[in-house]
Amino acid sequence: MPKATAISINQQLAKLTFLSNRTPQTTSDEAKGAFASVSDYRDGAIFVGHYAGNSEWETHPNGDEMVMVMEGETSLILWQNDVETTNVLNKGELFVVPQGIWHRFETPKGVKVLVITPQPTTHSLIHPKDL
Repeated sequence: MPKATAISINQQLAKLTFLSNRTPQTTSDEAKGAFASVSDYRDGAIFVGHYAGNSEWETHPNGDEMVMVMEGETSLILWQNDVETTNVLNKGELFVVPQGIWHRFETPKGVKVLVITPQPTTHSLIHPKDL
């Protein structure tokens, strides 16, 4: 059994490089350094990120995703019951994205975020209504 140790989220965030113009087409190479896995967790991991811009659509068929804004602000857009809803999240706010719900982020000014993400994750550049 692995030894349990404390993780400083602030230290993990300080190691990140700010990605200033994230787009749905941003590649893993382009985003290198802006996101990091800080620990395995169940069937997924705990990640941190530091960026501005917009993400692609994503969904997690095997569990809920927890999103916590550590600094800045982001809009979390959900596609649920054929309706798109926007949830503005500020520093210190937490949101649980239900299992199987398509979602994406719009972050014009920048955010530092912690997410607990189950795997697998399905990504799409296409709006869920068109899938």
